Amino acid sequence: MIFQSDIHLNDTVQSNAAQYNQDCLGVVLAGGLSSRMGLDKAQLPRNNATMLDFSKQLLISAGIKHVVTSGDKHGVNDLVSNAGPLGGIYSVIRQYKPKAIMVLPVDLPLMTSQAIIQLKQTGELSKKACYFQAQQQIHFLPLYLPITGFVELFLNKTFKNFSETKAAKGPAIRALLKQVPFQVLQSQQEQVLFNSNTPEQWQQAQTFFKQSKTNKKPLNKLSANSNFSSSNRSSHV
Repeated sequence: MIFQSDIHLNDTVQSNAAQYNQDCLGVVLAGGLSSRMGLDKAQLPRNNATMLDFSKQLLISAGIKHVVTSGDKHGVNDLVSNAGPLGGIYSVIRQYKPKAIMVLPVDLPLMTSQAIIQLKQTGELSKKACYFQAQQQIHFLPLYLPITGFVELFLNKTFKNFSETKAAKGPAIRALLKQVPFQVLQSQQEQVLFNSNTPEQWQQAQTFFKQSKTNKKPLNKLSANSNFSSSNRSSHV
């Protein structure tokens, strides 16, 4: 599937970087190892599209003009290896220099463009980082993040230290969000934050896809039988 808004880092993009830093840049995080799933999560089929294509289309439908994919296999190469989601965000910021980013992980099969619009609009009006909370549980992704000089300085220092210490695990997104102004939005549909990291969780999502086609099971019933513990979202924090 070809996306009008899909762009890749090359000499043309670098020489015309100004056209990408005027608006919010959409970022699909697809650089994880998918070790618990056993398959590349970006290539899992969601109806007639892959999860990667589905995620890109969500951002485009939310009104974001330019979308990139973070991850060596699928788009923007990681500048720092094995640095987790924040490493992917850092790589995109360094290479594209956007004014703001709307970050969406590739493993949210029930996410909606309406939820992304809510984050983006609130973030643009408040000029703050924005993310969701559901049932007193914080979800750091998806994330709207204004890119300020402080954000760039924090990331540069953080990943310089990460590279020098050769830490086994990349810095957490929460470490950045503790340092910047933020606004937490209460999600009215907890199920949109359901992420699929294991075959069992993916099967739950597929069951919903099938039943929703026959209108036998409304969206707001899925979360009642789904595990939303923090362990399910460890790759997101």
